[in-house]
Order: sequence, then C-alpha cells, then structure tokens
Amino acid sequence: MHFLQWALPQMHMRWPGFRKVRRQVCKRIDRRMKLLGLTRIDQYRDYLETHPEEWATLDSLCRITISRFSRDKGVFEALADTVLPELVRGISERGGDTLRAWSAGCASGEEPYTLAILWQTEIQPNYPRMKLDLTATDSDMQMLQRAREARYALGSLKELPAASRDRAFSPKDGLYDLKPVFRRDVTFLEQDVRETQPQGRFDLVFCRNLVFTYFDDELQAELLGRILGTMVPGAA
Repeated sequence: MHFLQWALPQMHMRWPGFRKVRRQVCKRIDRRMKLLGLTRIDQYRDYLETHPEEWATLDSLCRITISRFSRDKGVFEALADTVLPELVRGISERGGDTLRAWSAGCASGEEPYTLAILWQTEIQPNYPRMKLDLTATDSDMQMLQRAREARYALGSLKELPAASRDRAFSPKDGLYDLKPVFRRDVTFLEQDVRETQPQGRFDLVFCRNLVFTYFDDELQAELLGRILGTMVPGAA
C-alpha cells in the first residue's frame, strides 16, 4: 500500500481510485518482482529509481480491468430515459442519422456493449432511422482481444436485466456469447487516452470510470480539455 501511495502520483494517478482494486495491482507487482529476482518492495523501488524505463512497465501493471455489464445502473437508466432520446432528437433536427459515441478505457468491452444492447432494445425501436456508431478504445491489447471475442462469465452479466441478457447472449460451454447483431455497431481501437483520441466528433463520451477515477487532478484537467475537443455542441 505504501509503495502505491509513493509510486502512483509519479505517474499522475491517484491513490483513492486504487484503494478497492489495489490487490489486483499488488499481485501483478509481486509477479514482476519475482521475474526481476527481487524479494522486497523497497528493492523494486530502488530498481525503479535506477532503471527509469521500468516506469512504463509499472504503468501497464496498474491498468484496472475489472468491469461488468450495466455498471453504474443509474447511469444507463438515465441514458435510456432522458439522455439518448434528447441526443437523438438533436441529431435529427440537425439533419443527421447517426449517433456517434466513444467509450474510453473500454477494457474487455462490457461498457460499450451495454450501450449497444440498450440502443437496440430500447432506443432504436422508437427511432428506427437513427444509427449508432460506437468507438471503444483501450491501451491493453489483451483486453481488446477479449472484447472482440465477446464471451463472458455469468458474473459479468449479473447487473444486466434478465430480459436483456436472454435477448443479447447465447449460453455456450459455461460462458455467454454476445450475439453478432449487438456487436456490429462497435469498433475497438488500441489507444491510450493519455496519448491520443479517436478521430471525429462525438455526441456521447464515456470516460468517468477511467479518467475521473484513476488519474490525478492535473491529468484529469488536461484530458478533459482534449475530450471536450472531440465532442459536438450539446454532447453528453
């Protein structure tokens, strides 16, 4: 714990965001130390100070991959009831036919796929001419591969309404495969939000679970400016 409190600020990350997930990070650091032949955390700290290139490895060890469908249930309820209908009406008034969304830090795809399911089950039936174009980005290629495979354990679906789960997934070999129709609107890109953003302008951006949870105030402010630059007027 004390090591993370020392190291995280040097990578523009905030300790409070890691309190509940620190065990995941600490296990990765333990494995890295064994690979380096180190037995004590103070030795790893000394190693970082004498091998500056190791900071990039530590940064990769601090990526949080815990996610699930319909995480922050109230957010998705607000999207269905208010936000998405208002955005769709605004796009229609401007003569458009596509809602463009971006999920930053999408991990293994639960967040963007939740939006895709919500869109097809609750929004598109009321606005059949409106399309969804959803870009999902993450810096972890392994997580993106899992997202593209779209196979999940039941625990990842526990907060998704049963009707949506039954409609969107096919049970197979103890896992749940997302049906192709719910994947078609999602494009996955390997990007680190701290370095680059996807091209184009967006009507809706998901970034709280990454930018405003794990990064420090200085980096949050910097990234907020960049994210706002990708959003159309009236975006959410």
